[in-house]
Amino acid sequence: MFSKKPDKFSAYLVDFAKHLDETADYFVRFKVKDAETLHEFANTVKEYESAADDKVHNIIKELNLAFITPIEREDIMQLAMHLDDIIDGMEEMTALMDIHQVFSSDEFVDEFTEYIHKCSKEILLSIELMAHGKLKDIEKHAIAIKDHESHCDDLYRKSLKHLFQTQKDPIKVIQYKEIYETLEDIADCCQDVASVLQSIIMKNA
Repeated sequence: MFSKKPDKFSAYLVDFAKHLDETADYFVRFKVKDAETLHEFANTVKEYESAADDKVHNIIKELNLAFITPIEREDIMQLAMHLDDIIDGMEEMTALMDIHQVFSSDEFVDEFTEYIHKCSKEILLSIELMAHGKLKDIEKHAIAIKDHESHCDDLYRKSLKHLFQTQKDPIKVIQYKEIYETLEDIADCCQDVASVLQSIIMKNA
């Protein structure tokens, strides 16, 4: 079902994965200092999220027009939707920071975002391999994504435990609990991508 030259759907998905990686890179590296930079951060991630929505709509349109697809339509659609979910999560995270006027991260947020960034790199590598028909080489990257997500599960429990033990301000507890939950949800969305990739490997082995 795969050829050495990537088909248009593979090209769309590679482009989407590159967009995700670019978004994650910005998400991790941008440093919020005050209300102005927080506003810039939230607005820029919102722009990335809007562009991701456009990519999903384009893939849906092309799927509706296509007679034959290189892999099952459902798998293409699921990959697109899960990639979009990851970027949606990052946009939700920045929106929460803006709503709560949180101007700095903590050690847990930093660690969460680093794992999410690592996931984006593995996702891009995996989808590039898929586009070139190298399905057997994808598995190790899918496993790496799931390992990163597992670390985020552990980190989520540690972050909540630390929050409840050390933070006396109930408003801060609510704010950071929402932020940690959102970051953990993003990691779950990364795992969803890995699961679809593993399903594609099995179907096309």
